[in-house]
Amino acid sequence: MHLIWLRTDLRLHDNTALAAASQRGPVAAVYLITPEQWQAHDDAPCKVDFWLRNLQHLSQALDNLNIPLLIRHAATWDQAPTVLSQLCRELSVESVHVNEEYGIHESRRDSAVAQALEADGVTFHSYLDQLFFQPGSVLTKTGTYFQVFSQFRKVCYSRLHSALPRVVPTPKAQAEPGVKSDPVPTAVEGFQTPSETLRALWPAGEDEARRRLDAFADQQISYYKDERDFPAKPGTSQLSAYLAAGVVSPRQCLHAALQTNQGEFESGDIGAITWINELLWREFYKHILVGYPRVSRHRAFRPETEALAWRKAPEDLAAWQQARTGLPIIDAAMRQLLETGWMHNRLRMVVAMFLTKNLLIDWREGERFFMRHLIDGDLAANNGGWQWSSSTGTDSAPYFRIFSPLSQSEKFDGDGVFIKRWLPELAALNKKQVHNPEAAGGLFGVADYPRAIVDLKQSRERALAAFRRLPSRQEMAEHE
Repeated sequence: MHLIWLRTDLRLHDNTALAAASQRGPVAAVYLITPEQWQAHDDAPCKVDFWLRNLQHLSQALDNLNIPLLIRHAATWDQAPTVLSQLCRELSVESVHVNEEYGIHESRRDSAVAQALEADGVTFHSYLDQLFFQPGSVLTKTGTYFQVFSQFRKVCYSRLHSALPRVVPTPKAQAEPGVKSDPVPTAVEGFQTPSETLRALWPAGEDEARRRLDAFADQQISYYKDERDFPAKPGTSQLSAYLAAGVVSPRQCLHAALQTNQGEFESGDIGAITWINELLWREFYKHILVGYPRVSRHRAFRPETEALAWRKAPEDLAAWQQARTGLPIIDAAMRQLLETGWMHNRLRMVVAMFLTKNLLIDWREGERFFMRHLIDGDLAANNGGWQWSSSTGTDSAPYFRIFSPLSQSEKFDGDGVFIKRWLPELAALNKKQVHNPEAAGGLFGVADYPRAIVDLKQSRERALAAFRRLPSRQEMAEHE
């Protein structure tokens, strides 16, 4: 018997480890429920629920091929070696197959499991699956990991031109192995089940992921560059949750985009090219996680920014978290997050910059809050985005580039359609007033909408002053 240990790869099709395991003979699948680990990693209840719902779909798909899905429990990953060794003994497993995951804890977990299994004579095999390129294989001329996305992308493009990653075949049905699947739990202690409204926005299963991908590639991808920044438009693929849980693979996404663009990366449909770039940003941040492990230890990518004098401002932080800042675009975005488990990407940057620059609150507070609420929460992408916005990360916005929530609001939600959708209390305001109710002469009788908690001009100056006081990278190196 051979075992595939499923993690963030909850799909039957184009699953590298599953294909490899099933080529060796009879195969079973296992999934570990690790609640304390998920809590330590700030995984959102809606994300855990999404995993469980996708597991139920996957269990049925595997059952059709006579591949049993077993569920095992371990409070944390420290117990994974013991739990998996025990299972391998029970089933007389010869080999265990996994798709690689990235991050310090993930790497430690896999090394410990591999060691325990190999001590029992069980071989452990891991595969590149959630990325196009192995971390460490896309490097600068001096052999270091890239720190600038545009340079990283250039090398990726040349590699993709010479060898496009292929989609792996789906396993065929096997003979009945005599092992029965376990029921997939519908809930996990410590994680509240989200509302039916939220769940209905994110139906589970590969068929749904594929439907979204096909619909986006057929109908929307050409408009992606022009429409992706407007939160009131359906301009994005809505695939991020499916990619984060591995219900669809980046290879499937890449092939769908290339198919609409006659196989081209750098010419042709500007929408398709822009979307492929987004797949490469996702790749870039995972490579950063491996190349610069400090970012998975809650450390700034740019060490000199660790000295920033962030404000301890619990009331301001709570107002931001609860969508009570008095700035409509910020509050509408935060309500979208709280109610749907997702936020439009342009708005992720706007609210992150507001928290870290206008409120001068540590980016780690925002990073943690997002992880606790996002259905598509992904350490690499979330950390990369927060550090970009707070000017502490790779390729980050220069510290003096501070988005004004008002100009972002006027530019990307000109008529206030998005704002009014999430802040119905502002529905009576016209398209000029809705962006800044206070400035347009009082609150027009909007009694339950708060005043702005911060003066944008003064807070911008405060942020610039705090960044100017930082030592330069060179000064830091001299002191070390």
